[in-house]
Amino acid sequence: MGKIIAIANQKGGVGKTTTSINLAASLANLGKRVLLVDADPQANASSGLGIDVKEMKTTVYECLIDEIKTQEAIFGTSVENLFIIPSHIDLVGAEIELLNIENSKKRMRDMLLPVKNDYDFILIDCSPSLGLITVNALTAADSVMIPVQSEYFALEGIGKLLNTIKIIKSQLNPRLNIEGFLLTMFDARLRYANQVAEEVKKHFGNMVFNTVIQRNVKLSEATSYGQPVLLYEPDSKGALNHIELAKELIAKNSTNN
Repeated sequence: MGKIIAIANQKGGVGKTTTSINLAASLANLGKRVLLVDADPQANASSGLGIDVKEMKTTVYECLIDEIKTQEAIFGTSVENLFIIPSHIDLVGAEIELLNIENSKKRMRDMLLPVKNDYDFILIDCSPSLGLITVNALTAADSVMIPVQSEYFALEGIGKLLNTIKIIKSQLNPRLNIEGFLLTMFDARLRYANQVAEEVKKHFGNMVFNTVIQRNVKLSEATSYGQPVLLYEPDSKGALNHIELAKELIAKNSTNN
């Protein structure tokens, strides 16, 4: 059975979507069958994998609100073994529409359950908020990966996210665990980046991934070309970091199983 991992942090600009795209591509490159669910109305994970969201008639929105079959919203990508359920700006309205739907917090769980066995990993790219769609993602997930930017105020807001996870674990999804904290946009030359890394490790100990995602211009360039960095610049730091992260995630989960 596949593992569902939500990639979440309500703080914007922490590298969440970049992580989602490139970790998904790296896992696929290592032979894992991967589904990326774009649960952010900005649809950057979709466009970052070359999907023209304006042309999409079936997206995560139709799955959640209209209950179309999940298989109808799954599309292939330029990476072998990597599939995506794209997003759309319509997802903004889903926050309101879900309020009038029974079991509104469990719609994504019900949506992913029929396809869970078809993949080794299902990654959910959450929006930078703790709204109803993110609550849906956390209710559907087995674990949550939290990207933390190596900048001042990195830990700001994490307490709120951890509290939300705690509430969801107690009320909606008892199996939800923290997969780990991931340091992103790290520049070893900057003293404060090293201080942030030390602070995160002091707070969360062995819950922090050993792999650190270094600041790398190729990561943002690749996204603007609708490609994971693995295809755009396979020898770049960004590509190598995400392959290391994928290996660490696979090893961690083979140990836990």
